[in-house]
Amino acid sequence: MTNKDVSKVKRKGTFKSAPLPVEAHTGPELAGAELVKVAVAALEDVKAQDIQVLDVRDKQSITDFMIIATGTSNRQIGAMLDKVREAVKAQGVKPLGEEGKGDSDWVLLDMDDVIVHMMTSNARQFYDLERLWQGAEQSRAADGKHHSPEVGHAHFDKLNKDQE
Repeated sequence: MTNKDVSKVKRKGTFKSAPLPVEAHTGPELAGAELVKVAVAALEDVKAQDIQVLDVRDKQSITDFMIIATGTSNRQIGAMLDKVREAVKAQGVKPLGEEGKGDSDWVLLDMDDVIVHMMTSNARQFYDLERLWQGAEQSRAADGKHHSPEVGHAHFDKLNKDQE
């Protein structure tokens, strides 16, 4: 079979494209910062919005980095999860676990040194992880927009006024 033959696989009487086999990664396992770059690139490929990277090494010992990204729908969040998982596996990294698959508004991919949170904008505003980890070194992907600890959220502004 040639490479040309491998790209087409006969399924149920029709030809459908299938990805060419990917060569297994044989180098050393990626460190946290390199893994962040791979995950952010994968998220950008599937048009994730407002990608933010938090460096939490000085805050706790569970992980080194957290990536928070917003998806426009549960279906896009599922695609984001699949793309990040595929990208890190191609680099020889086996994720430790996944939480919230299916119709969840918040999906998490744990890769030990890096945890990726993928959520809808409503879930992101409600849980406000950026505020929770306020003080951790933060950086944004090139298209980062409105979610930052400096920008007030109407929900929290109303709560603060109610408590006064």
